[in-house]
Amino acid sequence: MKDLIINSAISNIENNCNYTKEKLAEIKYGLAGLYSTVTKTIVIFSISYFLGTLKSLLTLMVLYSILRLTGFGVHAKKSWHCWISSLITFLLLPYLCENIIIDYRAKVALGLMSVTLLGFYAPADTEKRPLINKKRRITYKIISVLLGLWYIVMFFLIKDNTFSNCILFALILETFVILPITYKMFGVKYKNYVNYKPKQSTKKE
Repeated sequence: MKDLIINSAISNIENNCNYTKEKLAEIKYGLAGLYSTVTKTIVIFSISYFLGTLKSLLTLMVLYSILRLTGFGVHAKKSWHCWISSLITFLLLPYLCENIIIDYRAKVALGLMSVTLLGFYAPADTEKRPLINKKRRITYKIISVLLGLWYIVMFFLIKDNTFSNCILFALILETFVILPITYKMFGVKYKNYVNYKPKQSTKKE
């Protein structure tokens, strides 16, 4: 089904647009990523709905997505890696958010540990999006740390246990996806900006 939909879309684009093979390959890669994201989202949201954890899932995903905007993090190299990690993460964590109680002192300690790691390792780029601009990397690092500190402050402001747990797990999850050991687990390269080489132009002067 996946190949049928993507190949059909590429065929229509190829017939209506004068794109190079390289550009079509880029579009195909993007469509594959979009298809994977949409299908995983539908599956995870459907299961979460039947488990009764949809509200916590949405809260967790929003909080995590905010951190990931500047912290970035690993992307699974293989589709099945992504499926398994996404299912475990976004089905298990919302359940834990609703069913465990963590002392606020432990939350603050874990939060400070996460922020410290954000200070060391954020932002963590990918092969497809190497962060080659040093000033931008520093800016993203500062924003990531400030967001992490704000999340810790929210532990004192939010009285709802589930929401507070969502804040903690979002912070821990973002920290996990930027660690070098996580990149190694997924078999992807770390600090991609170090070895980045711009594509050479094939046009003749």
